[in-house]
Amino acid sequence: MTNHHRSVISLQVNGAPHRLSVDNRTTLLDALREDIGHTGPKKGCDHGQCGACTVLLDGRRVVSCLTLAVAAEGEEITTVEGLAGDGELLPLQRAFIGLDGFQCGYCTSGQLCSAVGMLAEHAAGWPSAASADVSPDGPAPVLDAAEVRERMSGNLCRCGAYPSIVRAVLETAAQEEIAG
Repeated sequence: MTNHHRSVISLQVNGAPHRLSVDNRTTLLDALREDIGHTGPKKGCDHGQCGACTVLLDGRRVVSCLTLAVAAEGEEITTVEGLAGDGELLPLQRAFIGLDGFQCGYCTSGQLCSAVGMLAEHAAGWPSAASADVSPDGPAPVLDAAEVRERMSGNLCRCGAYPSIVRAVLETAAQEEIAG
């Protein structure tokens, strides 16, 4: 007998393949946490409003509580556990630590994944609602505190570590510009 409510899917999470049998209604967040054991993405609001569950799906940030696991079939998923390569923290992670960009830590994994995604968006020249010129032929947006705040607005921090998060993102972006 065929079960039309379940699917067998393959997910690539932090470079490792996973084959799962999931209910078609299972969110990516629940599959990551409950089936695979990656507890970095947090279940905050479970409505896509807080950003604690943010992960990267093929390099683009998504709220995993609103993404169905079956929709991520064949995609490369990066959670906070997969950001550091070879045990080396990313400059962004080091900046979060050095500038105290977290307090309780609950939102930190989503903040970090979102910041990695937004820095890539900015590097690709994507404007935000705070960008002065959003025309296709306009100049690349300047990454300042207003830009960072706007681009990170989908990630909430109940502790109020926003000033440190913004400084960590700006410091990382400046270091990448120098190195690049």
